[in-house]
Formats: sequence, C-alpha cells, structure tokens
Amino acid sequence: MTARLIDLEESATHTGPKGVINDWRRFKLESMDQENLPQAKKELLRQMSSPNRPKDDSRANLNRKMSVQEYELLKEEDEGCLKKYRRRCMQEMHDKLSFGPRFEGVHDMDSGEAFLEVIEKEHHSTVVVVHIYKVGVKGCEELNNCLDCLATEYPTVKFCRIDAVASGAAERFSDDVLPTLLVYKAGELLGNFLACTQHLNEEFFATDLEAFLNSYGLLPEKELPGMVDEEENDVE
Repeated sequence: MTARLIDLEESATHTGPKGVINDWRRFKLESMDQENLPQAKKELLRQMSSPNRPKDDSRANLNRKMSVQEYELLKEEDEGCLKKYRRRCMQEMHDKLSFGPRFEGVHDMDSGEAFLEVIEKEHHSTVVVVHIYKVGVKGCEELNNCLDCLATEYPTVKFCRIDAVASGAAERFSDDVLPTLLVYKAGELLGNFLACTQHLNEEFFATDLEAFLNSYGLLPEKELPGMVDEEENDVE
C-alpha cells in the first residue's frame, strides 16, 4: 500500500505547477548543448532534471524552491528553447485528445475488394476520402496532386485513390462523372461528389479542395504543429 502511494505521488508530479517546473527542467537538460557547457553547469542541470533524486530525500527535493543559480540559468535560455518546449507540450496535449490511426501519404487501391475493405474495416473515427479517377480525364491528375498535399496536412484522414477500371465499376464511373470524390466515416457515405472539379476553378490547388471539403464539414481540425509554426512566425 505504501509503495502504491509513493508511485501515485511520483506520477502526480507531472501535473500542476511543480510538475510543469520539473518537466521544464528536464527539457532544458535535453535541449542544451551539453558538450560546450562547463562541468559545474552540467551538474546543476542534472540536478534540475532529477528533482526526485536521491530517493531518501525525494519529497524534500521535490518541494524545494528554485535556487538562484537555477533561476539565472533559466534566464540564459533563448526564446527558441521556449518555443520548442511549447511545441512539445501542445503536441502531447493534441496526441492525448486524438483518437484513431494516423496515415502517411495517399493509399493506392488496385481492386474493388481493396476499396470495400478500406470502407468497411477502417477505424470508426477515421474519415476516408476516396478519389476515383482515370488517366487522361481532365482534372484527375490535378486532384491527385491535391490529395498528396492534403495527406501531409491531415494525417488522421485516410486519403485513397483508385482507377475507375480497377474498381470493377467502370460502367458506373464513366468519363463524364470523373473525377469523383467519395467521403466515408464508420462505413457511412458522407459525401458523393461526381465530376467534383466542376465545383472548383479551372485552375485549382490543394487549398481550394480543402476549402471545398471544409464547406461540407468533412475534414477534421488541422494538425497542431502547423498552428504552432504560424504562431512562431507571428512572434518573429
């Protein structure tokens, strides 16, 4: 029972003001250029990053106030280190609040069976965007390029594409209804956009496709790292 209480106390140090300070201390130790630091400062950083040690005096160390030396050391850090720390904290918060798998790039499907499997077996929280295309049909190549860009911006969305002939339903997807975009979630069809480029300008980009999908509420919130980068540009 006592051991369990100690474990709970130690885990609790990661939250609240003390937990934030201790986490900040550890982050500084990891981010500073260790090789070029004087030995005395290295030792100070080591102590700052491990306030729970030694074990026989863990509570005293944990509850101690920040020393003048530590305060001066914190003041020496540049704004870049603070930005990195804020970025990491925001990413950790985002990861905790995010559910479902993440993807890299656009998933190419080569058969109708693969198409059905993606729709039926994907995680229930995942938005699946399928582009049905045909080589040589106007707008299909441009739309594929847009999906490549959006896949990097929305890693929780599964972007897919399949040739109309390979889908086994070429008669349903004739050239006059291509390119077609289908949007699914939990196996349910949320969006069915035939000849979808007619809703876009003759010359369109990924941001135009993004705005079109967002107008129907089909895309989730954009990834936080991008938001943090914008915030940093404002600061600079």
